[in-house]
Amino acid sequence: MYDVFFIDDESDIREAISQSFELEEISAKFFANAEEALLEIKQQQMPKAIITDICLPGLSGENMLTSVLHQDSEVPVILITGHGDISMAVNALRNGAYDFIEKPFSIDRLLDTTRRAIDKRNLTLENYELKRSLKASKTLGPRIIGDHCAIQQLRDTITSIADTDADILLFGETGTGKELFARSIHEQSSRREHNFVAINCGAVPENLIESELYGHEKGAFTSADKQRIGKLEHAQNGTLFLDEIESMPMQAQIRLLRVLQERVFERIGSNELIPLDIRVIAATKVDLKHAAEKGEFRQDLYYRLNVVTLDLPALRERKEDIPALFHHFLLVAAARYGKTAAAISPNEMHQLMNHNWPGNVRELRNAAERFVLLGKLDLITEQDRQTDISTSLSEQVAEFEKGVIEQALISHQGSIKGTMEYLQLARKTLYDKMQKYGLEKENYKGE
Repeated sequence: MYDVFFIDDESDIREAISQSFELEEISAKFFANAEEALLEIKQQQMPKAIITDICLPGLSGENMLTSVLHQDSEVPVILITGHGDISMAVNALRNGAYDFIEKPFSIDRLLDTTRRAIDKRNLTLENYELKRSLKASKTLGPRIIGDHCAIQQLRDTITSIADTDADILLFGETGTGKELFARSIHEQSSRREHNFVAINCGAVPENLIESELYGHEKGAFTSADKQRIGKLEHAQNGTLFLDEIESMPMQAQIRLLRVLQERVFERIGSNELIPLDIRVIAATKVDLKHAAEKGEFRQDLYYRLNVVTLDLPALRERKEDIPALFHHFLLVAAARYGKTAAAISPNEMHQLMNHNWPGNVRELRNAAERFVLLGKLDLITEQDRQTDISTSLSEQVAEFEKGVIEQALISHQGSIKGTMEYLQLARKTLYDKMQKYGLEKENYKGE
């Protein structure tokens, strides 16, 4: 964004002002007429302030003022006037001009007015950003943290589409927060009072996916000893989130397409059509268009889901958000485990910023939890990964097993009973493995 657009048809004035602005480190772009400046505003971005002569070939400075304030009433517009234009300039002040400077003017007078106009605009932009942040923080549902331009654009897009009924496709790597974005869309919509229902299509066995989605009647198949309400019906008037949609079996895709088109469905074993009023948000980590071209995903279902697509950036593409995200996860983990969040050192922050984050935000959150529990960072570096390649299979399996047990201990705050039930291990087996890997339950307990 330029600080100033300067408009004057006299080239010697533009040259003199250009040198003065450059010395004062005021970024400016110069125009000989208003039409070129307005075109630049339309194609690029509004500057922080506009300085224009009143008497110009073509559109006048007054016309410029009117056009600019119609687009953004807060932009300071400074008018340069000849002696005969004073009454015109005074009238322009009443119509919203920031100030006027009479020719001939001193450069100090121009610089002082310009600085004040830029400061005013900066304050306006800061207030606008503060209001936007406050509005976002007060919004129901999970917070989308980050100031990277892609995240800001996603927040703005979600605000625009949340209260529509358009189905949405979320595309992003594993761990980029697809469910968080889906919940944010749901909570900002008029459907927020109804259910948000999530199903991981890759975690449901192929022979159970349709029963999971549509439910079934008693006696519909051998083990159907009672009626069951499916995910679609449970999401009635709310939102259905289909994670890892690329993993859905082809036959199930065919039926889902018909349901999305007709907005009615039948429970398995029933002939009764049930009207459906839901929004569908699907998520994928693969290029569905490419998968459809290869015959691995229904092309017609892809186009049906692809009404609005949101691309979620990988964490390595928005590293400036890492400090704020890590701090947020520290506070959440500290509250969860009843511990005090220790301050992170500059060296540790350097490690965070230089890590590649293949697991994205999920990996960062896990790192924050381990930092709260263990008091240190435990990042897997690229060198570690290269070392892993050369280690034996048994060593890799052991390292994986240790990580799974440690994560289970973290999730259950050191509870042996909770951990053994979660991992489906006998107590003695769990103790033996913890002793093998040097894991102490006291290190994972809340204070």
